[in-house]
Amino acid sequence: MAAVTRGSFSALRRLLTHQYRGRCFRLQSLRSQRVLPPLAVTRDRDEWTFSCRTLHATVANRGPVVQFKLSDIGEGIMEVTVKEWYVKEGDKVSQFDSICEVQSDKASVTITSRYDGVIKRLYYDVDATALVGKPLVDIETESSSEVIQEEDVVETPAMAREEHTHQEIKGHKTQATPAVRRLAMENNIKLSEVVGTGKDGRILKEDILNFLAKQTGAILPPTPVHEIQTPGPVQVAAARPVSTLAATKPPPTTAKPVFTGKDVTEPLKGFHKAMVKTMTAALMIPHFGYCDEVDLTRLVALRRELRSVAEGRGVKLSYMPFFIKAASLGLLHFPILNASLDDSCQNITYKASHNIGLAMDTSQGLLVPNVKNVQLLSVFDIAQELNRLQALGSVGQLGTNELSGGTFTLSNIGSIGGTYAKPVILPPEVAIGALGKIQVLPRFDAGGQVVPARIMKVSWSADHRIIDGATMCRFSNLWREYLENPASMVLDLK
Repeated sequence: MAAVTRGSFSALRRLLTHQYRGRCFRLQSLRSQRVLPPLAVTRDRDEWTFSCRTLHATVANRGPVVQFKLSDIGEGIMEVTVKEWYVKEGDKVSQFDSICEVQSDKASVTITSRYDGVIKRLYYDVDATALVGKPLVDIETESSSEVIQEEDVVETPAMAREEHTHQEIKGHKTQATPAVRRLAMENNIKLSEVVGTGKDGRILKEDILNFLAKQTGAILPPTPVHEIQTPGPVQVAAARPVSTLAATKPPPTTAKPVFTGKDVTEPLKGFHKAMVKTMTAALMIPHFGYCDEVDLTRLVALRRELRSVAEGRGVKLSYMPFFIKAASLGLLHFPILNASLDDSCQNITYKASHNIGLAMDTSQGLLVPNVKNVQLLSVFDIAQELNRLQALGSVGQLGTNELSGGTFTLSNIGSIGGTYAKPVILPPEVAIGALGKIQVLPRFDAGGQVVPARIMKVSWSADHRIIDGATMCRFSNLWREYLENPASMVLDLK
């Protein structure tokens, strides 16, 4: 009986192979909508007879292969560099799984999958240039043929805005559970704009709610702070005296220079390529320079007084919110500094919004995110937004929205060092200021006595085609007056 059974199954395999090769690869005649009759299996003389319709159904269930195209990222970007692949051919992916990271001349973008399926082909190697509107990968899905027809449509900027739920601007994968992603989508929130407070930067439900509260002005109850518990040996060390910890703390490590012994040539990419383009255009502008110094003694005292109040609200208060707000108040009196000149130098556009940028040194290079509508914000609102931008910049998550639309820029070069600078205007803006470090220097008071003063140097550059020296000087004087007498800002705050 066992021999008969083995012979029957051998015959079954032979028949299966014959019919599979001969008939079942006629894929053009497949219709997944057909109602298939049940499998008919009969045994006659130890031979198995069955219908190959089951094989047709199995092949049809594999689904179509969809070309996943790179959608329009915005800002006129037509090409990006593939920085890293998170998948390889044959990998299974689900919706919202990260596929790859690409980098434009403005930001890094992580592309996520729209479908459940299997990666069949990668179109680019790492460091290759990918074109907007062209395929990135092929995904074998379980979708219907209608999906393929929709995918073959050439994408437009309007479509790209809808697809931003599948693109996250960042330097590494955004981690969030499906429930958190769903909450973000329901409230039209981009995960790239949310700073995760979970482990390894994971975005939690509370992060979405807090972000939503900031956008709507709602007040949420404070979230309890979870202290990070370290392993046993470190906890024991925490009970030691501070002097003991200081003695056992290893010295900070410094990066050692690397000498390769040979020249290295590499192409310009990403932000370096963008800097070449922007600075080349900037140096076509005739710059007018103006320098001055500001006595910040009173502001230093005011900030020391308000710092604990801001920290009680969960915001770190630096000097930059005061600098930015004072600049906005000055721009109300000198709107030509918040303008732009067209390419033909025939028209000036006076910008209604004060989108003041802050030059930021990040691991990806020099980036200039901006605080939108400063004219409508309080000093605390500006500090809150700066905290968000700095947190995004530290993890490489600054997106196109944060990096575009600037109308005026301040560069806080003094946070690194130096006093005076020669800032270069960022087209299409027409003015920029560079702030030096705050120094304690001797100065004469009203009574002629030498007193210590907190002095900061400021260097301005303006587009001399439309801004004369007197205008830049008067703006600088007004900005300095606000900072030297910060109480005077209260009279003009709205």
